Amino acid sequence: MSGAGSSPHLLSGLEGGRPARAGVMMAMLLIAYTLNFIDRQIIGILAVPIKADLGLSDGQLGLMGGLAFALFYSGLGIPIARLADRKDRGLIMAVSLALWSLMTAMCGLAQNFVQLFLARLGVGVGEAGGVAPAYSLISDIFPAEQRARALAVYSFGIPIGSASGIVFGGLIATLIDWRYAFFIVGLAGILLAPLFRRVVRDPRPSRPAASEADSVGIGAVLATIMRKPSFWLLSVGASCSSMMGYGLFFWLPSFLVRSFGISLLSASLHYGAILLVGGIAGIWLGGRLADGMGKRSRAVYALVPAIAFIATIPFYAAGIGAQTILTAIALLLVPTALGLVWLGPVIAAIQGLVPASMRTTASAIFLFINNLIGIGIGTPAIGWLSDYLKAEHGEESLRHAILWGTSFYVAAAALLLAAARFLPRDWEGE
Repeated sequence: MSGAGSSPHLLSGLEGGRPARAGVMMAMLLIAYTLNFIDRQIIGILAVPIKADLGLSDGQLGLMGGLAFALFYSGLGIPIARLADRKDRGLIMAVSLALWSLMTAMCGLAQNFVQLFLARLGVGVGEAGGVAPAYSLISDIFPAEQRARALAVYSFGIPIGSASGIVFGGLIATLIDWRYAFFIVGLAGILLAPLFRRVVRDPRPSRPAASEADSVGIGAVLATIMRKPSFWLLSVGASCSSMMGYGLFFWLPSFLVRSFGISLLSASLHYGAILLVGGIAGIWLGGRLADGMGKRSRAVYALVPAIAFIATIPFYAAGIGAQTILTAIALLLVPTALGLVWLGPVIAAIQGLVPASMRTTASAIFLFINNLIGIGIGTPAIGWLSDYLKAEHGEESLRHAILWGTSFYVAAAALLLAAARFLPRDWEGE
């Protein structure tokens, strides 16, 4: 996992050369991010029994899976990031982990749509402090030429957590009850929080750069990124891709059950395998390509994911339109990988567009845009479209709604191609 030339090992960045410490911290960050996505995405596989138990529509499920989470997750991310730019990032993430895990367990107590919606709001509140501080922390630990790969490794939590949540949720819902899935994963996070606090230590001094970080207000961060069109093109482009990505995380298990007549457990195993294998392969490929070619041209950080987005479209069209479950699984593996190539390059580019003292806040602004649009609009949009198409297509309405959703990748590719023009000029430095 070495970079080009004589660059050091990927885990040698912490405090100039303590790979064991950096490796343990990265492992703990990855575990927490995995739990983050288990708690975030488990509701996708549980949508089938929840819909039957609570009598919800696809539109209500989409709101609960998207807007309920995105509303506070996106909104609170920026003020929490401002705090993390000044205070102990490890402590902030540990408290966030405990809070989102508690609220996940509360989802299991819900008796109607309103109660479940409010519990999901609480999950969003907790997770608001879990990701942007981690991006900043990793960017401090690893040098620029290894940063895309390091952030890609951290982003493995997305496919691992999503796949684990889908498989575990399907298993528990089948063998016991959907409520216990929320109880168990919530308790796991609560128990992990104290250990996370002990392991993840902020490498900055206990009073981090008071002269620098305290003087950098939100206005200064906004003034910096307002001058950089690449930041906004990357943010909105990633958001367009996330509309499809998060939409599929939530709706594909339901699609497999409805359109192929398989059991909930079988759907969870099939989609879990797609996410785990395809997701890890795609994320690592994006980070590797960006680190390998990014030194020669910063435009690569946008060009690589743009090309990947374009390539997803024919595979998704063929996979969603397939008439047998095995054909669908085989075809969907490729675009699942390609659709996640963007994570390492784009997140690394966001870190490179601002000074170190602004990274957490800039990351939170990026996440605000990405998640408010991606989760808040993408997931319910597919649900609403499915409801609208039901009169014409019946139980196949979700298949057609997902097919229409592939147009989000066209918009994402166009925006990232535009961002590639500005990245070399806008790049801040190491």
